[in-house]
Amino acid sequence: MTDPHAPSHPEIREAVAKLCAGFPGEYWRALDRDRTYPTEFVRTLTEAGFLSVLIPEEYGGSGLGLGAATAVLEEIHRSGCNGGACHAQMYTMGTILRHGTAEQKARYLPAIASGELRLQAFGVTEPTSGTDTTRLTTFARRDGDNYIVNGQKIWISRAEHSDLMVLLCRTTPRDEAAKPSDGMSVLLVDMREAVGKGLTIRPIRTMLNHATTELFFDNLVVPAANLIGAEGKGFKYILDGMNAERILIASECIGDGRFFIERAAAYAREREVFGRPIGQNQGIQFPIARAHVQLTAAALMVDKAAAMFDSGVPCGTEANMAKLLSSEASWYAADMCVQTHGGFGFAEEYDIERKFRETRLYQVAPISTNLILSHVGTHVLGLPKSF
Repeated sequence: MTDPHAPSHPEIREAVAKLCAGFPGEYWRALDRDRTYPTEFVRTLTEAGFLSVLIPEEYGGSGLGLGAATAVLEEIHRSGCNGGACHAQMYTMGTILRHGTAEQKARYLPAIASGELRLQAFGVTEPTSGTDTTRLTTFARRDGDNYIVNGQKIWISRAEHSDLMVLLCRTTPRDEAAKPSDGMSVLLVDMREAVGKGLTIRPIRTMLNHATTELFFDNLVVPAANLIGAEGKGFKYILDGMNAERILIASECIGDGRFFIERAAAYAREREVFGRPIGQNQGIQFPIARAHVQLTAAALMVDKAAAMFDSGVPCGTEANMAKLLSSEASWYAADMCVQTHGGFGFAEEYDIERKFRETRLYQVAPISTNLILSHVGTHVLGLPKSF
């Protein structure tokens, strides 16, 4: 009988943990101080094939399911590393895989699988529309064999470190479309050709090292051959990828949570105050135990959502719930870990304060907790929409 408590994909987890051991805390602390991209870490993951697990074998990937990808990212974060620098390489290519032409797949997917091309930028959010995606205003006007793009995007991570970007823009004004979600299209932008020729990238310094940027489009020329799928149907294509994104980021939160719980439990066993281990005190012991309980439940939700995705079953609600539960569980674990360590939790050398900042992001991105609750309230519970 299979052990129900055994983690999935043990061989993958072991290999990822071994790889991450070569990138200890001091590596990440040095990058964090200077807000530097982890180039060596990303290259090593790519060469090991971990970023191409979702790409079919015929295109040079491993052809595995989302469950395998969650195992990769969970172990990265459990090891004290951070997959945010490259996790989009896993799921962004899904837009091409599911909706691209045979020629587009053959041209891009093998190069993405090998690491020759990086597809890590996902251009959706705008300053004035936020998560109200149907109100985005970046516009692509058809001009012969090209599209001319004008507009602005914000919170676009890894744009400076990506060769390609999946860009969602309007090709029909919102007030002329049959419904708000119509009239949006997906273009594949070659960043190597676009920067300085209609695309400007402005880095945004944040509380964590996440390489996020603001993008400005000024008559950027994009070949019409780079249109993914049918014009005007791009919103649906983007939604397909968002479920995978939320499940994968949920797995990162599970990894973060395990990092915090393991660190806190080890410290509580070893640290002595008033002649006894602090973990003997229920005021220390119970929060650690609660963090474990909450994270274990969240992990089961992530596993369920990933299994549904791999089975082709609609899983929008489950992906959202997995992301909410895991992000809140990891944040509780982070706060608990700092409290357990006391002053040492704020010391850079312990890596806890860095991971504390990193895991806080995921209650805001890629979708906020309130938007998830709104989805469940209206789509599951039948409550009236508030917007």
